[in-house]
Amino acid sequence: MSIIFQALPTEAVRVLQQGGADAYGMNPERRISDGDGVPCRHCLTNVAAGEGYLILAYRPFPELQPYAETGPIFLHAEECSRAQDTGELPVLFTRTRDYILRGYGADDRIVYGTGAVTPTAEIPGRAAELLERADVAYVHMRSAKNNCYQCRIELDEPVRSSGASI
Repeated sequence: MSIIFQALPTEAVRVLQQGGADAYGMNPERRISDGDGVPCRHCLTNVAAGEGYLILAYRPFPELQPYAETGPIFLHAEECSRAQDTGELPVLFTRTRDYILRGYGADDRIVYGTGAVTPTAEIPGRAAELLERADVAYVHMRSAKNNCYQCRIELDEPVRSSGASI
């Protein structure tokens, strides 16, 4: 079973980079990076020192419902190229000790019992294990410290399309 790590969709990111409102209807905040700890969820690289970035509320679900978590993410302020979908853990994520992995059903609701803090080296295997379950349509990878959304993980032949609301 192959999995893929997916960055945010370009269409949604361009709206935000062009001044569109975030998941809370607010304009993204603009800041200048010090070069440390500002991971862009679109190109999956850190925003370099001196470059502009956006802080905004992002909801990686197609509609509001009780499990549709919304939280802060960073994006380059200027256009950047979307990271390719890949079966390998993106390098950006290898610098952190662990992440939360959590499975979601086709109804975009948490599948209870799937969430766990997972050591980084074990992420591909744990994600594949979760995606083998009939009740798990996709997995979110989130920060273990702050619960911030990092990326979506699916089978290499997705069961369903990536739904999200800015």
